[in-house]
Amino acid sequence: MAQVLSKDLDRQLVIQGTWEHFKHIQKGFAETPGVKLSYYNGTIEILRPGENHEYFSHVIGYLVTTFLLRIGVSFKPTGAKTQKNPEKTSAQADESYCIGDFKPIPDLSIEVVFTSGGVNKLAKYRALGVPEVWFWEDGVLKLYHLREDGYQQIDRSELPGLDRLDINLLQRCILIAETDFAEAVQTFQQSI
Repeated sequence: MAQVLSKDLDRQLVIQGTWEHFKHIQKGFAETPGVKLSYYNGTIEILRPGENHEYFSHVIGYLVTTFLLRIGVSFKPTGAKTQKNPEKTSAQADESYCIGDFKPIPDLSIEVVFTSGGVNKLAKYRALGVPEVWFWEDGVLKLYHLREDGYQQIDRSELPGLDRLDINLLQRCILIAETDFAEAVQTFQQSI
């Protein structure tokens, strides 16, 4: 009996390897759109996000971008850009942003979690020096800001401009988008 893979499900493979192994795998996937690769501490992750994963990534990105445009903050959306600290770590967030000018490491990385990851990815982002990381998992948005001793969970962003974003409103609108994207956007725009 053939196994049917749903396009809604993330497909993930985690293997052990060196930075050199990771670079070879990365080269092999260079022409494969939609695959996200990461490396940290001898662990290589190959992720093919499912349809729901991609949908929520875009919803969150759209709403955050809408907010930043509305309040007039200068920013650069960098999407799933590869962030790396050679020989140590490499990651591709689902969405990422530089506040102000472009930087090699964005100020904000956003992760949508369906299969694995979540806060255990914070070590990887700490090695990169990403100031703030947000996780969308099980209908909840959790924010973490980098301190000297690691990430601390916060209730509100500490990044310029995003510190004015009502996280409860954002979370509510992401949930509305599960059934009606247009209503989510309209609700969000009317409330900011």
